Amino acid sequence: MAELRPIHQRSTVTSFLRKIKAHTPDSAQLFGLLALFIFASILIILTGLTVTATILGFIFFMPLILVSSPVWFPVGTVLFVTIAGFLSACSFGAVAVAGLSWTYRYFNGMLPARSDKVANVRRRIYNTNTYVKHYAMEYGVKMIA
Repeated sequence: MAELRPIHQRSTVTSFLRKIKAHTPDSAQLFGLLALFIFASILIILTGLTVTATILGFIFFMPLILVSSPVWFPVGTVLFVTIAGFLSACSFGAVAVAGLSWTYRYFNGMLPARSDKVANVRRRIYNTNTYVKHYAMEYGVKMIA
């Protein structure tokens, strides 16, 4: 019986080693992991350098920022309002051009995309209007009676 035990233990160890070997990464996966580690290390180092440079920039330029701060707020406000107005005007213009283009195509029979939905909505509004009108007439008759 003592001889059977080591053979059983060997088969358990070999099956365990086979399971480990089946799950080991191949060389492509190891190379990908190495590349990931290298790129992550480089990005972490660059992040640290960026944060350090930003803090040092604030330390060195803080006196200049404090002295010139009365100028920064009005300039920033004017720039913000100007840029916001320009972007709003451009976006409103783009929406107007798109809407007019769609309307022109629709009325000239070119039927742009989703124009069948407009006809369905128009029909539904008409049907709802008719339903409400009849309902109001019936309700009025009930109120009089």
